[in-house]
Amino acid sequence: MKPLYAAFRTATFVRGPMYRHALNLLLCSCARHKCPVRNLMVAAPQKGEKVVPKDDMLRFMTECMTSVGVSQSHARQLAEVAVEADVRGHYSHGLNRLEMYVKDVEKKVCKAEGEPKILKERAASAWVDGDNLLGPVVGNFCMDLAIKKAKDAGVGWVVAKGSNHYGIAGWYVMRAMQEGVIGITMTNTSPLTYPTRAAEPAIGTNPIAIGANGTSGDSYLLDMATTTVAVGKIEIAKRRGDNVPETWGVAKGGKPSTNPSEILSGGGLLPLGGSEITGGYKGYGLGAIVELFCGILGGAHWGPNIRRWMDATRDADLGQCFVAIDPEGFAPGFHERLQEFINALRGLPPADEDLKVLVAGDPEKEHEKMVKDVGGIPYHPNQIKNADELAARLNVKKVNVIKEF
Repeated sequence: MKPLYAAFRTATFVRGPMYRHALNLLLCSCARHKCPVRNLMVAAPQKGEKVVPKDDMLRFMTECMTSVGVSQSHARQLAEVAVEADVRGHYSHGLNRLEMYVKDVEKKVCKAEGEPKILKERAASAWVDGDNLLGPVVGNFCMDLAIKKAKDAGVGWVVAKGSNHYGIAGWYVMRAMQEGVIGITMTNTSPLTYPTRAAEPAIGTNPIAIGANGTSGDSYLLDMATTTVAVGKIEIAKRRGDNVPETWGVAKGGKPSTNPSEILSGGGLLPLGGSEITGGYKGYGLGAIVELFCGILGGAHWGPNIRRWMDATRDADLGQCFVAIDPEGFAPGFHERLQEFINALRGLPPADEDLKVLVAGDPEKEHEKMVKDVGGIPYHPNQIKNADELAARLNVKKVNVIKEF
């Protein structure tokens, strides 16, 4: 256990709170045993990490995107989503993905300017062409449209084609929650996942996010991939020379593997649940549902037709789905009942006194509080090094590191 613990304690991009909690459960299955991995649940900067103010990271990401021709408005929208990912502890989708966005624009497989277009519309639904723009631009447009329809018709359901990687799915759900409605979103992604019993990958990590407000500023916000882990976790293990749990991925042909190189070189990820015997067919089913609502319903690329991960030779043409539901159109007292439910779950007696019962969104709130307390976002030194190299290449001012732990 010690090598795995050390790898994930200090890994460059793995400090996401939901992942941290899942790892605790994975490695500390016996609640009676004291284990240092539990410390991963504590949202606290690690030794050597460097803190960058949120506003400066927003400035940096925006300038990086405008330097390659992206409009100020579009660049800012992308930066806001990416920085929020880091603030919430989902480091795999923040600064970590910036260079990918830059390269997609540089290689002209993603448009720097333009606006999404409504192709078909009814009172409660719409079909949108993202026009191959940055994912956050398409996502914001579609969720805002869904929110408007929900307020008018009770429900708004918008599906887009021609989109790109849109960052953390939770961002768009939070956008709906800010308007007092329930938010749901999902997106298909590059085919990295081996369907149960398959010998090759055919669907993506295909995340789903759902959120709603309770009372007094509390909320429930689930943001999850339909695979056991995101591909970024495998990438980090490879860079560190570490193996991964066998429930994470497979080698080429579908053979279980703990070797990150095998998984990333012709292999792929396992659906949520892992193998068939441990319920992986359920994660496979969830991933396929995302394809139904995104790629297939939206007329976008779907499953194995989507470009491979990090392939910048052709357009992604991702399909994405955005749903807003106005609870006022249903039984009164929704927010109060949801809060009672949240409180009931948190109030359950824990199986281990050191591991309190959480609801979706709690670990992210803890990470947000830590960011506020330290005055910025803590990053691993390797991330800052990579950011400085990107700044030099794009002739952009480096990020401002205000402290180091």
